[in-house]
Amino acid sequence: MATEATIGSLEVAPVERRRLWQAFADYWVLTKPEVNLLIAITTLAGFSLALPNHAHPFPYLLLANTLLGTLLVAGGTGTLNQYIERGFDAQMRRTWRRPLAAGTLRPRNVLGFGVLLSAAGGIYLAVAVNLLASLLAVLTLASYLFLYTPLKRKTPLCTLVGAFPGAMPPLIGWAAASGKLSLEAWVLYGIVFLWQFPHFMAIAWMYREDYARAGYQVLPFGGRRVPFMAWQSVVPSLALIPLSLTPALLGHAGFFYLVGALLLSVGFLYYGVRLTLMRSNAIARQLLTASIIYLPFVSLLMLFDKI
Repeated sequence: MATEATIGSLEVAPVERRRLWQAFADYWVLTKPEVNLLIAITTLAGFSLALPNHAHPFPYLLLANTLLGTLLVAGGTGTLNQYIERGFDAQMRRTWRRPLAAGTLRPRNVLGFGVLLSAAGGIYLAVAVNLLASLLAVLTLASYLFLYTPLKRKTPLCTLVGAFPGAMPPLIGWAAASGKLSLEAWVLYGIVFLWQFPHFMAIAWMYREDYARAGYQVLPFGGRRVPFMAWQSVVPSLALIPLSLTPALLGHAGFFYLVGALLLSVGFLYYGVRLTLMRSNAIARQLLTASIIYLPFVSLLMLFDKI
């Protein structure tokens, strides 16, 4: 009998480990790590550009604290967003496999996890970085969850509203490094702000039927849909060209950045125009890919010239 009990426990142990790993993976997915990577890069860009040239010693500890606190708040925001939208996510083929929509996690546990991450991140930034960075992070969370998220079911202008909190990471990084916000910080904010429109239009166009089925009004209905998509894909991409060159003109980046940012911006505009003219899911996916390339590479070019 004792031998049978021992064998039984050995058989159960791998199952329990698999459950623990699956739970860990589910909670990890809740934080939207793919989005957090872009947040980390743009926060890093804002932090580094706020420092004097060739700052010595480089404040690595402050940077690590900034990134940790920012990502905690971002992860909490992503988690709470999925908690709020769990019923709608279950209706979309793009999101029905998310842990909460699929029913693999309990809503109350997800709510507690999201609140814990958000509160920990805000407090950590206030204590380990500075109050301004913490306030910006909390403002991002509040405006994303309580303005942008409900507006997605009410008006296509939700994209405009959501772009304001979405562009906050470089401001958080800048505030963390300098304790204040300057004109240059707002230029970085403007770049991320404009970038979001074609980025989201690519997603909205690919999953327009999905969004409509779930009751999201991210695109207008009827004949206004194509002009709306075209306007938000092309005009912000066009405006990004001169704005992305501004860091070089202000002396925060050099010639290498200037050339690279120009090429990236023109390429981004090209795919935005293609989607406007051809209006296919394949072209929308190309624009999405171009947007995913554009933002981190522009940020990394800034960092390269700064170093």
